[in-house]
Amino acid sequence: MKKSVILGALTVAGLTAGAAVAGTMDDVKARGKLNCGVTTGLVGFAAPDANGEWKGFDVSVCRAVAAAVLGDQNAVEFVPTTGKTRFTALASGEIDLLARNTTWTFSRDVDLKFEFVGVNYYDGQGFMVPKGLGVSSAKELDGATVCIQTGTTTELNLADFFRSNNISYEPVPIETNAEAQQQYLAGACDVYTTDASGLAATRATFENPGDHVILPEIISKEPLGPLVRHGDNEWGDVARWTLNALIAAEEYGITSANIEELAKGTNNPEINRLLGTEGTLGEMLGLDAEWAKRAIAANGNYAEIFAKNIGEETPVGLARGLNAQWTNGGLLYAPPFR
Repeated sequence: MKKSVILGALTVAGLTAGAAVAGTMDDVKARGKLNCGVTTGLVGFAAPDANGEWKGFDVSVCRAVAAAVLGDQNAVEFVPTTGKTRFTALASGEIDLLARNTTWTFSRDVDLKFEFVGVNYYDGQGFMVPKGLGVSSAKELDGATVCIQTGTTTELNLADFFRSNNISYEPVPIETNAEAQQQYLAGACDVYTTDASGLAATRATFENPGDHVILPEIISKEPLGPLVRHGDNEWGDVARWTLNALIAAEEYGITSANIEELAKGTNNPEINRLLGTEGTLGEMLGLDAEWAKRAIAANGNYAEIFAKNIGEETPVGLARGLNAQWTNGGLLYAPPFR
């Protein structure tokens, strides 16, 4: 969600150039803690529970990296960021990793000088309306008021969609998902638009979720994933291959329940390399042999993380869809561990 492109590229690039990015892993190890940027609160993805403990799909990525690098999934400082502040926080070095439902785009990769380490959720922008509005298609929203987070690519997608369908709308600017929820439920806007997963997560918190409908149109491609700064390839490799380890673990049937047994050695060389019983992959990353084992054991493989936080048995209720393994018709695909 909250895909900012308005933040000045020169400002971010300048911050990146000034940040001491060349040794992020050394900084994290010396600090004994990973500073991970997350959303200000989106149920299922990143939000503190009743005890103040951060939980969620994106939070699990942060914890996996902390487990891989520091040996402790709890060695994380979660830094809430908005659509406008997230890139400055990363570029300035305030955070080491941004895991905040952020869309991988050309300008963010190239102009803002960030490095996306992969995609952990394939998404697209959608629309949510009250069922009582009697609308079944976004093309019926002519003249609607639309709650939309400022400084995001959702603004551009929205403008393109309404223009191409020759209909009009009135934007209602908001800063955070919590503000959007409040304004939407108060009737300040007819429609809320953001990534479809964000709409599902927001609706799950409503007192009467069934009174609200997510319309069928998906108007954009939103590959969401964690990112780091340009210029620190070692740290980027650690974040990238930690995410890949979670995805590969599902493909190879490595779970939180059987990982200890599999780590004793198997007949599958790929599993052995991943779990550190063969080869020197950990050494190549500047980590020990069990880095991936710890990352997977922290909260399980990709499927376990998905099911526990946002899957069909949770209030968010998302199907795997495009986020199924490539062997099951989805887009998830980890490169070989060799």
